[in-house]
Amino acid sequence: MEFLDVLNQRRSIRSFADKEVPTELLETLLKEALESPSSSNTQPYKIAVATGGSCKALGQELVSKYHSANKISKQPLPLKLISAATSKDLPDSDFKPILGKYPPVFQERRVATGMGLYEVLGIERNDRKSRDEQMAKNFEFFNAPVAMFFFIHPGMKHTALVDLGIFMQSLMLAATNKGLGTCAQGALGMWRSPVEKRFEIPKGYKLVCGLALGYPDDHQVNEYRPEKISLDELLITEK
Repeated sequence: MEFLDVLNQRRSIRSFADKEVPTELLETLLKEALESPSSSNTQPYKIAVATGGSCKALGQELVSKYHSANKISKQPLPLKLISAATSKDLPDSDFKPILGKYPPVFQERRVATGMGLYEVLGIERNDRKSRDEQMAKNFEFFNAPVAMFFFIHPGMKHTALVDLGIFMQSLMLAATNKGLGTCAQGALGMWRSPVEKRFEIPKGYKLVCGLALGYPDDHQVNEYRPEKISLDELLITEK
């Protein structure tokens, strides 16, 4: 594909076809993404790739933890405090909080994106049950056959996050070029323990986020594209 076609066609896929991704193709995508630049070529990241039965089992465990944690969050304060002290299902992320309070301008964009997505899905704003069900799909990777979990070495400070972001964008564009779809997922950084149970994570590396990868199906949700900011909003004016 032409580069601009790849750039314009990449979008967050939230519904995947029941079709496996060949191991050879996965390896090709990762090798292509490894051409990404990083600070002094340090490449301070590691990736856990779950496929097949491992991917399904991880999804089931993460969904179970999400539902349990969601239930706890709705309890009265006294019960919530007890559950927080005893439950093994509350988030055990490496970065806390995963999502803090958004500054107003970013909260507006976040809400607009969420409302646009729910509109495409036909979910009313006050339909908490459907919203919870849609959120839960994050932890099943939207039925994708491949789930990736990205780790960085904190010794590289903020540059590790920059380098990982560049790598992930390269990977997503490489996947788009091969006819696959992806969805980068901050939510997959909420629980480390299910991933650690299945992968030998090198000492010191911290889980940042995840990514679903597979072949998009024809669900209308895959046509959703939130509006980007204008150049006027992007550029800083000169004094």
